[in-house]
Amino acid sequence: MGLRDLFKRQLRTVVEWKEQDGQLLFHLMETTTDEIKNASKLIVAPGQGCVVVYDGKVSDVLTEPDVYSMETSNHPFITSLLNLAQRSESEHKMRFYFFRTAEVVNVLWGTASPVKYIEPDYKLPVTLGACGNFSIKIADAGRMFTTLLGTISNYSVADAQELVSSRIVAPLSSFLAEKAYPYREVDSHLMDLSNELKERTATELEQLGLELTDFRVNSVTFDEDTMERIGRIANMTAEQRAAAEVDLDYVSMQKLEALRDAARNEGGMAGAGLQLGAGVQLAKDIFKTQATEDSTERLRKLKKLLDEQLITVEEYEKKKNEIISQL
Repeated sequence: MGLRDLFKRQLRTVVEWKEQDGQLLFHLMETTTDEIKNASKLIVAPGQGCVVVYDGKVSDVLTEPDVYSMETSNHPFITSLLNLAQRSESEHKMRFYFFRTAEVVNVLWGTASPVKYIEPDYKLPVTLGACGNFSIKIADAGRMFTTLLGTISNYSVADAQELVSSRIVAPLSSFLAEKAYPYREVDSHLMDLSNELKERTATELEQLGLELTDFRVNSVTFDEDTMERIGRIANMTAEQRAAAEVDLDYVSMQKLEALRDAARNEGGMAGAGLQLGAGVQLAKDIFKTQATEDSTERLRKLKKLLDEQLITVEEYEKKKNEIISQL
């Protein structure tokens, strides 16, 4: 150590966070020496606070803008002379961790992993992700320093974003399991989701010295596999309802669907004549249990099949003529 450096370490220090980074919540201020001399000054500006660590312990948490005078056991020259055996190095170290007191708003979040629950209408497991935004502020800097930061020099908004996102999945899964919202109704309950997740997440963050001032779920998104399965079930349900309209069972509906597929595929049947013949036979099967019904009702149902595009025009005309011939 040169004489010049030794002399500089004897001077009182003025410590302040001049260029505050808006993306930092906590920042360890670098000083020329951590052997802060007695009566050195600490400047805390508006929107800032400072955790003062002395001799390895939190000695003070300053939250009001002011100029503070530091009391230490380090005195110019005297302390250095008394510690010649330690290369004039004092064991009394002081460090300054500045923090942001202003609220950080509109921080985006998203679920870190998929959330699963059983959809009540379709009775199948579904997977979704959620995203939104939140606002946060440091409520207890001392607690945050001791429980979350430790020896970390900087803690950023991005770190808080990762922290909140990691805390969302468990309460979201629990809440959806309790409420079991149907797939079609999830979007109408985003406000309920927001309030519940804020309450549950805020409790965890409070233990870390953070206050969750606002929390919102903006949207939920189901994965492609879930959407595909729900789409298949919805199509089957629609076909069953259409079948019920004309007193068909689901098996008959499937036969008609197979006929339509075959008609669209030139290689699916030997020719148009075979297609027509199969359609007529299927129509006979459908109506064989309805022989005693009123002819007008049978014609109405046959027209319904045509309107639903469940049979072709040729099949409709042939079966219509057959019913009329029985009058």
